[in-house]
Amino acid sequence: MSVQSIRPQLTDQDIHRLVKGETPEQRASVAHRLCRRMAMDVLSESERKYAEEIMGILAADAAELVRRTLSVTLRNSPILPRELALKLAQDVEAVSIPLLQDSPVFTDEDLIELVLSTTAAKQAAIAARESLSMTVTEVISEHGAIEAVRTLSANAGAEFSEHAFDETLRRFGKDEDIQGSLIKRDYIPVHIAEKMVSLVSGQLFDMLVNRHELPAQMAIDLAAGARERATVDLVEQAGRSHDLPRFVSQLNLNGRLTHSLIMRALCCGQMGFVEHSLAELSGVAHQRVWLMVHDAGPLGLQAVFDRAGLPRKMLPAFRAAVNVFHETQHDGGPNDKARFRARMIERVLTQFQAIPKDDLEYLLEKLDHYSEMAAAEERESEESAA
Repeated sequence: MSVQSIRPQLTDQDIHRLVKGETPEQRASVAHRLCRRMAMDVLSESERKYAEEIMGILAADAAELVRRTLSVTLRNSPILPRELALKLAQDVEAVSIPLLQDSPVFTDEDLIELVLSTTAAKQAAIAARESLSMTVTEVISEHGAIEAVRTLSANAGAEFSEHAFDETLRRFGKDEDIQGSLIKRDYIPVHIAEKMVSLVSGQLFDMLVNRHELPAQMAIDLAAGARERATVDLVEQAGRSHDLPRFVSQLNLNGRLTHSLIMRALCCGQMGFVEHSLAELSGVAHQRVWLMVHDAGPLGLQAVFDRAGLPRKMLPAFRAAVNVFHETQHDGGPNDKARFRARMIERVLTQFQAIPKDDLEYLLEKLDHYSEMAAAEERESEESAA
């Protein structure tokens, strides 16, 4: 778009309306048309300078409607000069918030300064940005108003450090909206989950203990009914653990590393947990156990199985489940872990019928859970694509 192609869009009457229009509505109409063209077309250097002159006129307009038109129309555009965006960020909230939430021209340093100097509503707009660096997230968690921290906690695009989690809980840990948003995040550190166990109750408590990794001893205590309504699934907790050897060791020390638990984990595809469990019970190093389970043939599996003290009558089912694990593939799609586990359970149930009643009920329940999880993820993916 050349200067010549911009200028013909402006009649003498348009220029008069832009600079001295009798009503804000007249000037806003011209502003909207011009900003749309500037945002959609590629500008040369001279064209950009002319466009910046126009934007400067709009940003200085006395009417809030005109300035808001500029802000809303160019909220996602990189052509808005950073200096002008910073000026508009100091404007009234109706003008500044669209840019604070979406404009790509702000640097992290800009956003941090704005968080430290603006209103709660403006902080919340920054906290709602599609993505936030760890540094900006930390500043909001440490200095933001509660409205901003609520928004931040619910923003999946905000990168949380452990410090940000700590500050959020220190300042607003009793706020139920923030509690719920943190629990719904894909990941929270183990020590944060531990702190939250004493803060939340009811459905939030159930969601916390069944969605996030807990300290090993706490998970074991809760699974044993140390707290009313606790329904911790130790197989799921094993899958979340970042320190499986320690988790398995704690289970063994507490007498919870049962044959049934290991078999359930195997049928759900939690092979890492199974390997470390066999290593713990047999006294054989994990690396050697891995070879005996996966790469030493049926006699290797039988040897470690016997050494771990598992009953021989479980061996056929155990061997069948290991074979199913080797034959089942992750598909590489979103949430493929849930689909993999559902396929594992389906195939184990098909190939081995003599499963104890309690374990069968557990596996059927987990099959429903993983199937629903995979279906929900597929729906979300389809909705995002649409």
